Amino acid sequence: MQDDIEFDEFCDPNNPRKIKYDDILAAAKRISGDVVKTASSKAHMSEKLGMDIYLKQEFMQYTGCFKERGVRNALTLLSDEQKKLGVISASTGNHGLSMSFHSTQMGIPCIIVMPIHAPITKVSKCEQFGAKLMLHGNNIAEAKRFAMGVSKEKKMRYINGYDHPNVIEGQGTIGIEIIEQIHGVDAVLVPVGGGSLVTGIAVAIKHLKPDTEVYGVQTEKTCSMVESFKKNERVAITIDSTIADGLAVNMVGVNTYYNLKGLLDKMVVVKEDWVARAIMHVVEEERFVVEGAAAVPIAAIMAGLFPNLKGKKVCCVISGGNIDTTILARALERGMAAEGRLVKFKVTVTDRPGGMAELCGLLSTVGVTLRDCIPERAWVKSDIFSCELKIIAETRGWDHTKELIEQVKKHYKDYFFPEMPDKQDKVPGARRGPCLAPNPVCMQK
Repeated sequence: MQDDIEFDEFCDPNNPRKIKYDDILAAAKRISGDVVKTASSKAHMSEKLGMDIYLKQEFMQYTGCFKERGVRNALTLLSDEQKKLGVISASTGNHGLSMSFHSTQMGIPCIIVMPIHAPITKVSKCEQFGAKLMLHGNNIAEAKRFAMGVSKEKKMRYINGYDHPNVIEGQGTIGIEIIEQIHGVDAVLVPVGGGSLVTGIAVAIKHLKPDTEVYGVQTEKTCSMVESFKKNERVAITIDSTIADGLAVNMVGVNTYYNLKGLLDKMVVVKEDWVARAIMHVVEEERFVVEGAAAVPIAAIMAGLFPNLKGKKVCCVISGGNIDTTILARALERGMAAEGRLVKFKVTVTDRPGGMAELCGLLSTVGVTLRDCIPERAWVKSDIFSCELKIIAETRGWDHTKELIEQVKKHYKDYFFPEMPDKQDKVPGARRGPCLAPNPVCMQK
């Protein structure tokens, strides 16, 4: 049961708000000119993945995420008195960025509360956009409780970034644009955190083109909506570190859960390793830099969770591009390792002049790039004239890695390679997903 501090009249479990298409249409007119009408471009990876994939580029908003739509709609609908008193919200990043930017543009006082472990990039940008920033709590739930306490004290309007009705209506404008831009779209894949994005889009899509399927996608670390559907009630989950920090909402919204029941065609859960691979492929093949949350629809397709969509026209909502450079670097390396393009191994070479050079020559002959090399002499089991090298090398993929392994085994006696993964994980799209049924919840095996 909610206490007085946590009570929000716009997100009341005893009075959930129905999201209507007419309100989404009104929001589209209201925010026109204040947010970007983003493109839906056909992906270069379409042929490889066996379907016509269109990318709804929400990372092209000024703040780099879709949240601007809902924020602008909610702020515009405030009374003049409330605009003077100001607004406050808790955010893991993107909602805070949008609140900071648009409240400053409209001259509305704004406070953003972020968990202490929020991404550095998003923290810095919030301050740059003009909001007062507070860091509090280890997760969004703790940050939210603190923010709502401040809102009661200062009479500022708390705007829930994933459940306020006006926010959901603003996000739904993406659905209208998808139908306008992609003629005959068969399915729309949407990242799901608290649920505002998928709820707004689903309401709009099902009104305009009921036969278009709408799917929600989460990672195994952020699956609060999936767990809620399984138990037929909103449940809280524990969320630790995740590559998809934009989806890190431990309990879905009152209004989003209420409106999504019976509306979505399916929810899926994809492993976070696939998200890293998806980020890498989007960077390499589409030349877009996207955050983890935005990559989950592509990740789910790559993981083979949508065999029913082969040959069909599919829209992936790429929700944001606000990713820390350090996380991006890690994601790229994880993606390369998962696809056999980064390989680590140990090999014992002679510690006499030319020993290491001989190995480097072998790698060059095979066409492998040496990324790192650490020599170990003190704990080598061979004779005193031997040296163990710990190698990280870059290859073109699994077949190239196999060629490297064969050559090392041919020329050296002592070596160690980590176990090769199953073949089904080697090629994006090779893994098959579970069978589909009306309104199921499905998790990748």
